[in-house]
Amino acid sequence: MADLNRMAHRIVRQATEPRDEPTAAQVNGRNDGLKGGKARAEKLSAKKRSEIARAAAQKRWAKPSSAS
Repeated sequence: MADLNRMAHRIVRQATEPRDEPTAAQVNGRNDGLKGGKARAEKLSAKKRSEIARAAAQKRWAKPSSAS
């Protein structure tokens, strides 16, 4: 019974304690995510980038419709 309690304690401690360093998956995900935006921008033409930016600005500045 004591072994089960120790194992449960270890599992809970590992799951709840904050980690000092990020895991390998977190580091790789962050690095790959940073690369993705640049790679996408390089593949798009200037015209397409402009269209995307224009659509985003219109969505951002659009007045919310009044649903009454």
